[in-house]
Amino acid sequence: MRIIVDAFGGDNAPLEILKGAVAAKNEFGCDILLCGDEEQIRACAKENDIDLSGMDIETADGFIPVEEDPRSLLKQYKNSSLGVACRALAEGRGDALVSAGSTGALVVGAIFIVKRIKGVRRPAIATIMPGDKGNFMLIDGGANIEVTPEALDTFALMGSVYMDKVMGVNDPKVGLLNIGVEPNKGTELQKHAYPLLEQNEHIHFIGNAEARDVPACVADVVVCDGFTGNVFLKTYEGVALTLFSNVKEVMMKSTMTKVAALILKGGLKELKTKFDANAVGGAPILGVQKPVIKAHGSSKEVAFKNAIRQAISFTESGAIATIEENLPKKERADESAETEAEE
Repeated sequence: MRIIVDAFGGDNAPLEILKGAVAAKNEFGCDILLCGDEEQIRACAKENDIDLSGMDIETADGFIPVEEDPRSLLKQYKNSSLGVACRALAEGRGDALVSAGSTGALVVGAIFIVKRIKGVRRPAIATIMPGDKGNFMLIDGGANIEVTPEALDTFALMGSVYMDKVMGVNDPKVGLLNIGVEPNKGTELQKHAYPLLEQNEHIHFIGNAEARDVPACVADVVVCDGFTGNVFLKTYEGVALTLFSNVKEVMMKSTMTKVAALILKGGLKELKTKFDANAVGGAPILGVQKPVIKAHGSSKEVAFKNAIRQAISFTESGAIATIEENLPKKERADESAETEAEE
């Protein structure tokens, strides 16, 4: 299997990206195609004693800054490390793509270069998050600010397939993120999406899921629009960081609390590991024809290695084919006609 890596995407590129790619190659036995300025890649590897033997490099012209308009990937930055990586995936020179770069640009590349699955109008970011009883998926995590009820129905299907095929969750429960559990709660979006989800024979819909119940893993797949999802995601991250920071402060407050910290060291370490985003690695962009993984922008070696592991699992799972098979035939026909019109 060959994984395409955007070597210049992320806050810690290219050093941590190269270290993660090498670790993944050694641990998982995959081939790696690095996309980026070859001279800089080799200089960084030499300076940090990183062995790139056995890896291929496809040269690129710089990278797309996160503050740039994501659509500039298609023209101004088409030869950036991410642009080159997306084209390599679209042209079949690799099986999956991993990038820690601009989320917006990666979504644009996934949609317009890698291309959507026919029948999927809105690909979504599927963020795997830690909860009380394991991991759950939040979909959409930020790709689509405004969506239709039909899009939420598609998100639910795609998320269910991924949790089943890749994460090994049998018959995953799907919940619609809302302000109450009653079917008539929420905006017009949630009210119209509810019956669609209820009638979808390919998912196990449990109804509305309130935000306070989501961390307790009331659902394995939590469905929402990208604006709501991104706010929920960042609030969740912020609360976790604040909580762990306060726990550490309390434990270091006095000699007695330091002794208690030593006694609880094993349990605290286990808790920290449970909520460590590095263990997951990244978020798949569901709804495109080939596996694309968005690694966290601050990814270091371990996180990026695990993002590559996730890309491998996604590719081997056959999840994309299952999504295609389970999409309503009418939607596939409509999407095919829409794609032809766009072209």
